[in-house]
Amino acid sequence: MYKSGRAKAIGVSNFLIPHLQDILKKDSIVPAVNQIEFHPYLVQPELVKFCKNMNIQVEAWSPLMQGNIVSVPEVQKLAKKYNKSAAQIVLRWNLQHQVITIPKTITPERILENTQVFDFKLSQSEMDLLDALEQGKRFGPDPANFNF
Repeated sequence: MYKSGRAKAIGVSNFLIPHLQDILKKDSIVPAVNQIEFHPYLVQPELVKFCKNMNIQVEAWSPLMQGNIVSVPEVQKLAKKYNKSAAQIVLRWNLQHQVITIPKTITPERILENTQVFDFKLSQSEMDLLDALEQGKRFGPDPANFNF
């Protein structure tokens, strides 16, 4: 489809480095985007770096840890400091990481709130603080051990 021009880009979801290396060995088409679970407890720095080096845009799914972001003390502290919600802090963190993020909500108030992340910026030390929360904790299935 891509080579025929019927598709302008190809995206993948939940591809880890070995998955990406496998498709890159088999085809010259580099995915435009890789949608991965990405949040403060699952930063996946090696995968994000690999994607950036290959010009693959990272997109986050479950950026708010299926609602569990509100229970992260470091995020709550930053939310209080900036007078923002926990979701806004994490959305800003994603934005500063250049990770595409489309949070799931149907609530009009939250949709509006999710757009209000451009009037503040996290400092490098705050970014580092959130990055350091990495635990390898998934809220979704593990793509390395998924039963297809």
